[in-house]
Amino acid sequence: MSRALSLLAGAALGCALALPAAAQDAPKGDAANGKKIYLADGCYFCHGRVGQGGAYNGPAPVLAKTEMPFEGFKGQLRQPAQDMPAYSEAVMSDQQIADIYAFVQSLPGRRDPKSIAILNN
Repeated sequence: MSRALSLLAGAALGCALALPAAAQDAPKGDAANGKKIYLADGCYFCHGRVGQGGAYNGPAPVLAKTEMPFEGFKGQLRQPAQDMPAYSEAVMSDQQIADIYAFVQSLPGRRDPKSIAILNN
């Protein structure tokens, strides 16, 4: 009984550890090309030039160092919520989305306010 319970616990732990890693797997993207696409397609109008977010037509989320897994990011581009335009495969390939994802992941994320000197005076 102890061996069966041990095997079951090991299998459950293995599955639990594998899920977050699989969710973060993204196709290899080219951040430089992603930046070109991000700027050419006007993503920066709402999300800012460095993915800082904004409020062009309502609040637009921060994209720099997004914690959203690639599949969720791609899903948002394909079938967006709110006012964001949809980007079908005919308009933007999965590789182009991977490039944009690589670009936003390469951007500096949010800083801890304590690391900003003027905010600590």
